[in-house]
Amino acid sequence: MLTSYAFDEVTRRLAAYASAVDSDEPGSRAAVAAILRAGAEGGGGEAEILFVRRAEHPTDPWSGHMALPGGRRDPSDATLADTAMREVLEEVGIDLLREGVLLARLPDHPAIFRGNRVGLVIAPFVFALRGDPEVRLNDEIAETIWTPLGPLARGEVGGTFPLTHGDEVFDVPFHDVRGRRVWGLTYQMLQKLFHALHA
Repeated sequence: MLTSYAFDEVTRRLAAYASAVDSDEPGSRAAVAAILRAGAEGGGGEAEILFVRRAEHPTDPWSGHMALPGGRRDPSDATLADTAMREVLEEVGIDLLREGVLLARLPDHPAIFRGNRVGLVIAPFVFALRGDPEVRLNDEIAETIWTPLGPLARGEVGGTFPLTHGDEVFDVPFHDVRGRRVWGLTYQMLQKLFHALHA
C-alpha cells in the first residue's frame, strides 16, 4: 500500500507499471500529459502535478476547465506520446523530450461532453521532470498550477457538486485545487493514475 507520495517513490512505481497500449475504441485520437516534479525538498519531497486552466473560447467544449496539457493528434505525430510532448511544448513551453522522462501510459479514455461520447479517445501519459523548467503559456492556456499529488490521491481535497443534465441532477466528484474544480475527464484520468500507483 502506497502511503508516501514522495517523488522518488511515485516515479519508481509508475516506471514499473505495465503501460497500456492503443485501445480499439473507435474515434479520433488525442493525448494528454500528467507531468510530475519533485517538491521543494528535492527527490525526497512530495511529487507535484501540473494542471492548466484552458482559456475561454467559444468553440472549445472544455473552455475554462482545469485540465492536463494536451490535445489532438496531428498527422505529423509518429506516436501518441509524440502528440502529448508536442502539445505540452506548444501549450506550456516544457520540452519533455529534453527535460522529462516518460514513465507510463495509462488506459485510453473516451471523451464525453454533456453525457455523450464525442468521437474522441484520449491517451494519458505520465512524465517526470528532471528539473524545474520555466513554464511559458500560449494563448490556449490561461494559467498553470503545480499542486501536491498526495492530497488528491488520498481524497483530502474536494467532494461533489450538483450538475444538471436534462431533467436530472447528478453529484459530480471533483478535486479542489486552489479553489478551482478539477472534474470530469481530468478527474477520471487522475483516478487511473492513482490506480496505477497502487497496482
